Amino acid sequence: MNKIVQIGVLIIIVLSLCNAQLAGEAGSFARMGFGARGIGMGNALTAISAGDINTYYNPALASLAEHRTTAATFSILSFDRYLNFLSYTQSLKPRAGISAGLINAGVRTIDGRDSDGEHTEDYSTFENQFFLSFANRVEDPVSIGVTIKLYYSKLFDEVTSTTVGFDVGGYVQLTDQLSVGAAVQDLNSKYRWDTKSIYGENGKSTDNKFPNLRRVGLAYQLPGNSGVISVEFENSSAGTNVVRFGTEYNLHQNFMVRGGVDRWDFSDDATGAKPSFGFTIKNSFNSIIPALDYAFVVEPFSSHGMHIITLSTAF
Repeated sequence: MNKIVQIGVLIIIVLSLCNAQLAGEAGSFARMGFGARGIGMGNALTAISAGDINTYYNPALASLAEHRTTAATFSILSFDRYLNFLSYTQSLKPRAGISAGLINAGVRTIDGRDSDGEHTEDYSTFENQFFLSFANRVEDPVSIGVTIKLYYSKLFDEVTSTTVGFDVGGYVQLTDQLSVGAAVQDLNSKYRWDTKSIYGENGKSTDNKFPNLRRVGLAYQLPGNSGVISVEFENSSAGTNVVRFGTEYNLHQNFMVRGGVDRWDFSDDATGAKPSFGFTIKNSFNSIIPALDYAFVVEPFSSHGMHIITLSTAF
């Protein structure tokens, strides 16, 4: 019976790791979402300009920021993984806006063993994305933007990679309550791994291209600014087609709840939808508005869900 349990646990671990890699495509850490609000709404924020602006989903949103906002996020994940975020967003009067941020992810305490199966040392790997977004409202209802992204990652010892990628996006306010957004992400992004530093002449250089993501979303502002509902569709150069849903409702001016479904993929090799929910608690002190955001995500094939916590301040 114990052997059956051990085999079952091993299968769960393997499936979870494959799921985290998103079918083995490079840069999966940068496609998990950004912050507790976005992840709690199923990452369906391409067309949402209400509340805290996040250009991770669409660089065109930077010009719609009403406040200067700073945010820091940390996550609690299974399998010794970690995922952290930092961001700053502000408007540039009269019609522009900028945003900058960092995504930091990796895996700690990877068990290293020799050919005899004996433990040697613990290894770790990390991936970082630094981004800078700029947007401008070319007309009152229309905004366009671009993001420059710098990736720096370590695979093993001296095997590292640095690359530059780009996002472009657009946003249109169709009516007072309905908006549409579109973005193309990870243009030119790729990893180049060179193992000559480890294997000498036997080493080689390998390129891993990031899949390009093309997404379009609709957002509907509920009457009285009581909340928002969003839906979006994403197609990738890897052949995936994904639908996302998200909603947010203001129970009180200082308390809101949200939920969503990410990665609803109808293909034969779908990796499983990711339901999520969360809340925000905030208050205002003169011109400063601190907030606490929380999100919980059900990860298919994982032993535990994801806990995402964001502390932010608008001023």
